[in-house]
Amino acid sequence: MGSDAITRARGGDSVAFRELVQPYRRELQVHCYRMLGSVQDAEDAVQETLLGAWQGFPAFEERASIRTWLHRIATNRCLNMLRSARRRPAREWDAREMRLPAPTRPTEVGWLEPFPDALLEGAADLPLGPEARYERTEAISLAFVTALQLLPARQRAVLILRDVLGFHADEVAAMLGATVASVTSALRRARASLRQRTPAGGEPAPAPGSPAEHELVARFVRAFEASDVDALVALLTDDVRVSMPPVPLEYQGIGAVRRFYAAVLPQRAYHLVPTRANGQPAFGLYRRSGGATRRGEGLVVLSLSGARIGALTRFDGGLLSWFGLPRSLPR
Repeated sequence: MGSDAITRARGGDSVAFRELVQPYRRELQVHCYRMLGSVQDAEDAVQETLLGAWQGFPAFEERASIRTWLHRIATNRCLNMLRSARRRPAREWDAREMRLPAPTRPTEVGWLEPFPDALLEGAADLPLGPEARYERTEAISLAFVTALQLLPARQRAVLILRDVLGFHADEVAAMLGATVASVTSALRRARASLRQRTPAGGEPAPAPGSPAEHELVARFVRAFEASDVDALVALLTDDVRVSMPPVPLEYQGIGAVRRFYAAVLPQRAYHLVPTRANGQPAFGLYRRSGGATRRGEGLVVLSLSGARIGALTRFDGGLLSWFGLPRSLPR
């Protein structure tokens, strides 16, 4: 692969083109997910990126690497999608049989989807650029991706390209058709906004798959499946946060979260099936009832802080299939 493959791809050889772009596909998907906050939208953006790259490859002049060229196309596709997208409507949680306590506040991010860890395979194989400021695990966490969605689209693009992927300022300026000065200014504003919105002072999470993570997660499963509110609350940080995108409810602080689970868990008993999302422990939630099956009602992702849980983010059960989980289980 190299100049010969580029020559063949310019001549319309689709096999050579796939050889050139396939190593970057996973990284492009993660990049588009950070930009859009949606796995489905990210996949659409990647498909459009590769189609645009195929159609435009005869004009590829090798002034930049193929990786840089693909990220330029992908970033601009995402910016176009963000400009044209209609706001997805918020939704009420289907909890008609219970009275929920008043939320602490409405959520700032109305739409967000979790990213299956299975799709991260291959994305971490490529080295980050010299300007990168974030570790790969931090840059895919739900807290980080949530904070990104609150940035203006262009600032979001600049911060991801500079601080996550490590491109130089002049490369980012060329990707966005901007000046280096405007990129530098956007990056400064984006960093300031991110510092305000990213939780500070928390302890680092245990390493994925470590005994410490395993022990904390096992205690969580026991408490949740037993509907033991006291045991569950004992695992949480004082500033714990529960959110349920796209349901616009958020509970923050140990007292508010205790009231929330005291209203929910006694009414709904669950069986939990483990998976992973955004580099974090996650579980499919299957409601136990008197029927022959246990219906999948949601997916919860845990954000760990030291030996405790700092956030729980619940998503709709329609996402279970993305994680290889069934929609229902036998009783």
